[in-house]
Amino acid sequence: MRETPRSQETAGDNRAEPPQPRLDRALAHTAGASRSGTPHRSDGRPPHTPRGARQPGQADLPGTTPPVPGRSAVFSAVVLFAVITWQVVAAGPLARLDERLSRSLVDLVPRRLSELGADLGNMTVALPVLGAAMAYAFRRGRRSQALAAGLTMALVPLLVIPLKEWTARPGPLEPWAAGYYPSGHTATAMVAYVSAAFLVSRRLIPLAALLTALTGTALILRGYHWPLDVLASVALCLPLLTWPALAARYAARSRE
Repeated sequence: MRETPRSQETAGDNRAEPPQPRLDRALAHTAGASRSGTPHRSDGRPPHTPRGARQPGQADLPGTTPPVPGRSAVFSAVVLFAVITWQVVAAGPLARLDERLSRSLVDLVPRRLSELGADLGNMTVALPVLGAAMAYAFRRGRRSQALAAGLTMALVPLLVIPLKEWTARPGPLEPWAAGYYPSGHTATAMVAYVSAAFLVSRRLIPLAALLTALTGTALILRGYHWPLDVLASVALCLPLLTWPALAARYAARSRE
């Protein structure tokens, strides 16, 4: 008789088949690995590390630190200030070009507008802004940052006044007077507004830079200062502002 062959799937069959891969699981791991920033999780969640759950780049949130001027920027500012000071003291070609440029810029806008902008660098305007920011920082427990900002502001006259007496540069509209280099109003505005921005919120730094630029531009257009006076003050204050920035960064790291 002709026997009917048994099926290969009977219980008595001792041959083992190789394990079959699970297509759905492989696709899940592939999809999870393809996402940027989550190479080891298939569900798209951040890895279980303290730093992995932080979102850098957002202002005033844990895990972020305020920007601090880099060493190259500080070094460039110091070199720029040294070159400008040398040209002003020696009455070099850069200083003569600066004087010709200033005469073409004075009174390009109505004096009432330029005076309003120049007033942003007055002590009576800039210091209350910084004082309010320092009080806010004290209330939030950031005393080291507030003290660093106050110390930086105190250094401005200690540096600017001796430089004014040493260079004895006359003003654009008052050639018989002296003591216009560097610009004290620009230095006051830059340190006060930028330090206040560090104390309150990083998002205010562009506004602080804008207020500083308005102050310096108005001083030039009104004829209170030469352009190099303003530029030298910016270069002088950039290294000073590393102290409030470093204090803010240290405070942010201590809260992590």
